[in-house]
Amino acid sequence: MKPITQTFSRLLAGLALAALAGCSSVLFYPEAVVPITPARVQLAYRDVTLTTADGVRLQGWWLPAKPGVAVKGTVLQLHGNGGNLAWHLGGVYWLPAEGYQVLMVDYRGYGQSQGTPSLPAIYQDIDAALNWLDSAPEVQGTPRVLLGQSIGGALAIHYLARHPERQAQFAALVLDDTPASYRNVARTVLASSWLTWPLQVPLSYAVPDSDSAIYSAAQVTQLPKLVFQSLDDPIVPLANGIELYKALPPPRVLQLTRGGHVQTFTDPTWRQVLLAFLQNPTHFDGIRRLGEIPNYPQPARKP
Repeated sequence: MKPITQTFSRLLAGLALAALAGCSSVLFYPEAVVPITPARVQLAYRDVTLTTADGVRLQGWWLPAKPGVAVKGTVLQLHGNGGNLAWHLGGVYWLPAEGYQVLMVDYRGYGQSQGTPSLPAIYQDIDAALNWLDSAPEVQGTPRVLLGQSIGGALAIHYLARHPERQAQFAALVLDDTPASYRNVARTVLASSWLTWPLQVPLSYAVPDSDSAIYSAAQVTQLPKLVFQSLDDPIVPLANGIELYKALPPPRVLQLTRGGHVQTFTDPTWRQVLLAFLQNPTHFDGIRRLGEIPNYPQPARKP
């Protein structure tokens, strides 16, 4: 797989530069080829096919809890804007061993899913995933967790704000390096290069922003929220993540991390933080030191 940070930098820079088209499709960068399946990492799974209200067939993966491990809950992953399921397996592959079964779904136009990604059509994909969870026998009676990574978190917030009845179905919402504003993230990427720095303001205004999480966050009131934000994220800067955290109503907790964009769960420290949170999401509120933030990168040793 391509390095996530490098990929997102390239894709999001292309997003901002292409935004003169002024349409929501520039937010999405799907890849058709699915290079690996969970079987590559000796993970049990089965293919899932969903159908949206407008007749689009979506491809997903169901990752059951590891045999012999008691089921603690069900996680729906909404992944970021680049690649497809295979690129985002690293965020959830470890959860089945901890007792969490996972539904991963490719949005329309990603991987083997039909259609072309765009707003607002993509919200029908989230609706289809939730309908599948509603009817799946293995999901019934288990706490549900919505994990939104990068743009997936922004999509989750906007969707839940528009469907408050769905909020009550989840025990928790987990956001991983989620942008508060698509437009502000585009400015950050444009400002990172001397070539595009002078264009950051005019080009960023061409990026669709009305569906950004910051405008819907206050309406997500019915469930606890855990916000992971990396101090080192070159795509979603710290200020953007804190802005989103402040816009979310309690109960919510902010966990600062280290590392690149959406690399949170490559570090066992943040996996343990998530697991601790999921044991009792309502117990946490405010800026809490759930996990120790290590020095990163480690300083080189003197000879």
